[in-house]
Order: sequence, then C-alpha cells, then structure tokens
Amino acid sequence: MSLMSGRPWRTAAVLLPAAVAAAHIGPAATWLPGVRLLLFPRLAGTGRQRHVALTFDDGPDPEATPRFLDVLDDLGVRATFFVLGENVVRHPALVRETVRRGHELAVHGWTHDRPWRPAPARDAEQVARTVRALHDLCGHRPQWYRPPYGILTSGRWLAARRAGLRPVLWSAWGRDWTAQATPASVRALLAADLRGGGTVLLHDSDRLGAPGCWRSALGALSDLVADCREAGLSVGPLRDHGVPC
Repeated sequence: MSLMSGRPWRTAAVLLPAAVAAAHIGPAATWLPGVRLLLFPRLAGTGRQRHVALTFDDGPDPEATPRFLDVLDDLGVRATFFVLGENVVRHPALVRETVRRGHELAVHGWTHDRPWRPAPARDAEQVARTVRALHDLCGHRPQWYRPPYGILTSGRWLAARRAGLRPVLWSAWGRDWTAQATPASVRALLAADLRGGGTVLLHDSDRLGAPGCWRSALGALSDLVADCREAGLSVGPLRDHGVPC
C-alpha cells in the first residue's frame, strides 16, 4: 500500500468527530429567538392568537413554588410547570399539590446539565426516568419537554420524541434568574417580546439562579396577567394553547 492510499482514511478520522459534534449540537441553533420564531414556530410555542401560555422552569421548589401556586390561584390562572426529575422525587407532595390545583406538569430533564458532549443514551434515560416519576406520582403522562438552558441537541430531541413528548421552548422571557432582576425589569422584558400566541418562560426556583431571584418573577406575575387581559388575551397552560404536534 502506498503512502498516498492512507490519506482518505486519515482525513475521515479527522472529519468524523467534527461531523458527529455538528450533528449533536446543530439543533441548538434554535436557542436563537430569530431562528426559532421565524423557522420553527411550533418549537417557539406559538399557539392560538388570543392566548398566552404561561410556563415555569426548574421546580418544584419547596420555598418558592407554593407562593406561585397561591398567586396563580388568586389570579384564576393555570400554568405549565417544567419540572426536574430530581426535584420531583424530593418533593412528591408538592408535585401532587401542583396538579391538584389544576396546573400542568411537563419535563425539564432529570438534572439541569449542559449537553456539550453527545450522550444520547443518557439523554434518553433521564427523560424517560422523569416521565416515569411524574406518571407514578400523578397517574398520567406529560406532553411537553423543554431541555435545560433551552439547548435542544439531537440526542435530547430524540429522547423527547421516544418518550412521546413534544419539545417546546418559548417566545418571551423575563431573565428572572439574574441578581439584577426586579419585578419591573421582568415585566418590561416580557412586554417587549410577548404577543398573542406566545409562550412565556419564568422560573419558580432560584436553585440555578441568583439567591432569591424567583421573587422578581413572582412580583411581576400579577402585572403580566393584567397586561395580557387588558390586551384581550387569555393566559393559561400549554395544554390550552393549541400548539400543533
């Protein structure tokens, strides 16, 4: 064999890892709002034009989540809570209480990790494990999946579809996880991007943000609902939002 004949194999050995990495992380481009809203409206959570979907990530949190449930009760609003499986098994009574009050539960993963390296088997196991935990506690299977950090890799997408879940991100957020966030800043950021048919992302936990940051979302909640209603928009969970499959 000549020295030249080995070059294609060496080239393939160099290019293959890059191709695998691109296939893994490529779908994460949907994190960009412009890409998502223009090209993937279903993934952005675009639904009925006179409705706004209200969603929360990272719970359940025994300190914060009950306060959100109380305010939502006062407002007469139901929401979708994207929960972490590790929190579900730690706080089962809170999970049941969230459902008892009429809210929808969805999958945010088992842990809140970053998916920089391909791990399709792990992704599938963690999503399926969270689905089982919710089913065992509440007696029904969730419909929706939102990946941690909103980073949808090919492995996470496949894991969701295999578990019978529909991936959905958001169209407006309040950046409520930062130390600088206030109820006023959360409300202003949401107002800048929120339209009828949109999906709102907030957080009912500070476990992955600045200590106490959930108070900024909680403080903005009443004004957010009032703003939507003043614009003639109803507010509710994803199950009522009309997002197509």
